[in-house]
Amino acid sequence: MSRPLRAALYARVSTTGHGQDVGLQLDELRQVAAQRGWEAVAYIDEGVSGAKDSRPALDRMLVDAREGRLDVVAIWKLDRLARSVRHLLELADSLNAWGVGLVSIRDAHIDTTTPSGRFTLQILGAVAELEKGLIRERVIAGVRRAQAAGKHCGRPKVELDLRPALAMLGQGHGLKTTAKALRVSRATLRRRLVEAGEWPRSTEGVQKSPGEEAA
Repeated sequence: MSRPLRAALYARVSTTGHGQDVGLQLDELRQVAAQRGWEAVAYIDEGVSGAKDSRPALDRMLVDAREGRLDVVAIWKLDRLARSVRHLLELADSLNAWGVGLVSIRDAHIDTTTPSGRFTLQILGAVAELEKGLIRERVIAGVRRAQAAGKHCGRPKVELDLRPALAMLGQGHGLKTTAKALRVSRATLRRRLVEAGEWPRSTEGVQKSPGEEAA
């Protein structure tokens, strides 16, 4: 006879003492484990947000899965394991790479130990990828519309008074030294000077200090 599957029963609640209890999750998970003849071990995160990718019990469970001590991970609902589709798919991919199935007993058809369950998860991943692409397209379109309207996009411009910079450059200091003194990057200072029509500067009559660079 083949040995029973080694199952991790993962349960999580965000808060304790406010009507949330892992008992309901574990009761149903243990019932399913008994029905399927699994050899079950519980991993419980209490008072831990699902938005956190790293959690004590989750981390221990993943170590056991990676080291070959588990065959399947069972959860009550998908949001107990992960709050974002990105994290859920990352976990599912890792478990799949380690030969560990994923079963959600309250979400229909999420069972990667079956062909239909694997297909459902692939569809979920494809929808998430499509949504990410649509969001990226909307962002790019919005930036282009703003740029066409003359609006600045991206990082805000660094406010910079060019008078001290012009004075230092006039004394023969180089661009790098001047930028360092003003606590801005050399590229930012040069860009502001170009925009103001002050760069490139004529070096005629300007005495450079020893070791100073022109640009």
